[in-house]
Amino acid sequence: MRTPLLLLLLFAILISCDKNTEKKLPRIAIAGLGIESSTFSPALTHKEAFHPKIGDSIFNRYPFMEADSSLRKRAEWVPTLVGKSLPGGTVTREAYESLVGKTLTMLEENMPYDGLFFDIHGAMSVVGLDDPEGDLIKRIREVVGTDVLISTSMDLHGNVSKRLAQHSDLITCYRMAPHEDAIESKKRAVENLVSRLENGKGKPTYKAWVPVPILLPGEKTSTRVEPGKSLYAQVPQVEQKEGVIDAAIWIGYAWADEPRNHAVVMATGDDKKQVTEGAEKLANSFWDVRNQFEFVAPTKSYEEALKLALASDKKPFMISDMGDNPTAGGAGDVTWTLTELLKREEFHKAGGKSLIYASIPGPKLVEQAMQVGVGGEVSTPVGAEIDDRYAPPLMLTGKVTAIKHGDVHAETEVVVQVDNAHVIVTKKRKPYHRKSDFTNLGLTPSETDIIVVKIGYLVPELYNMRGDWIMALTPGGVDQDLERLGHKRIIRPMFPYDKDMERPDLSARLIKASDELN
Repeated sequence: MRTPLLLLLLFAILISCDKNTEKKLPRIAIAGLGIESSTFSPALTHKEAFHPKIGDSIFNRYPFMEADSSLRKRAEWVPTLVGKSLPGGTVTREAYESLVGKTLTMLEENMPYDGLFFDIHGAMSVVGLDDPEGDLIKRIREVVGTDVLISTSMDLHGNVSKRLAQHSDLITCYRMAPHEDAIESKKRAVENLVSRLENGKGKPTYKAWVPVPILLPGEKTSTRVEPGKSLYAQVPQVEQKEGVIDAAIWIGYAWADEPRNHAVVMATGDDKKQVTEGAEKLANSFWDVRNQFEFVAPTKSYEEALKLALASDKKPFMISDMGDNPTAGGAGDVTWTLTELLKREEFHKAGGKSLIYASIPGPKLVEQAMQVGVGGEVSTPVGAEIDDRYAPPLMLTGKVTAIKHGDVHAETEVVVQVDNAHVIVTKKRKPYHRKSDFTNLGLTPSETDIIVVKIGYLVPELYNMRGDWIMALTPGGVDQDLERLGHKRIIRPMFPYDKDMERPDLSARLIKASDELN
């Protein structure tokens, strides 16, 4: 009789153990809006620019969240709305409220949650609203509650207001500029979130926030070169300390005029000493090297840059047309540089220098090109529909050599040949980042003497493609001469506007947890 009883008892114990070891997966929402918005550009950004993704299509943004990935299997995911726009002008209030309203509705419909992955850029400006990301996360909190663990992922060119820091439990940003670690950083934000839910530790005990009164453009703070390279190399050293979850340095966004626009350092964790000392170490290191930041490449006036390019035999000699850089928030349709280039005899005479210009919006020319087809002649004004402060629309006359449809940003691209110059005209603005952006249009960048791109520092693929490179100080909504732009609302004193300012207070401010706010 004993044996059956023992077997039954053992069976009951095994069943009980199985039930006890079953873990309920944490339920995690995903939401966010991302854009860099220049308040010095006359452009406005509308809802469609965000290409909002809803539901499971959001997972396509995160390679580490494929259906069979281990990270995907560690939680029950509730993707709501994530919208990402090319950098541009200030977002209309209507667009912002529409996207936010949809996000909040979806969050409310799918409650409750244990966590939320908040995927933002951090430099969005909205008509009539300061600190949009701080406003958005506060409104999310009002829906999901203060107990939910929120992990915020950002671009290092974003801005961390005190409000954003308060409502974020975990927070991190990229550690590389150019942003080669963007996906890696988002994955870190998600892994930190999942791990804190799995181990039951939840919200970090301490969040240290240090505002640093420095406002510099990304072209001066690249991590490719010193001092940015060594400064950001200190971040993992702080993160690896016992009791620290994450540490981050935000350069901030220079082309918007709000009180939150300045550098910030943050560290999060459960060891007060390590968290505060780590944040203060990074903040002081940043301040100590403030005078060492220089442009990541040689920088000249347009005239001097072109002179160097014309004299060079290295192909392609790349010129960054920085003032109207759409990857930093420029309108992308300033015609000043292209107008000056096409005045040059070198691009018109037989045997002269070859040129590719990428790019200028010209929807009317695109329409005409589609009518005449490849090989036909066009003559239509392009550019300056949004930003005509520096030059009027340019009458572009030439031969159509390529027409390409379907680009997610440009929609339609047309190449117009004007003697030795090939000008890429787009239906909507588009930055040109890759060799394939040119070769898909029948262009041969490696055999071209000069390529002018509306961009700041070259992204890796263009950087590796260059024969030589210089950045030209051209006019536009993201002018590199920040003092010429005329900030009025940033907190002063601020370096480099106040070069002789006294050393600021760089002590760590401990930020309350989201569930401790009044």
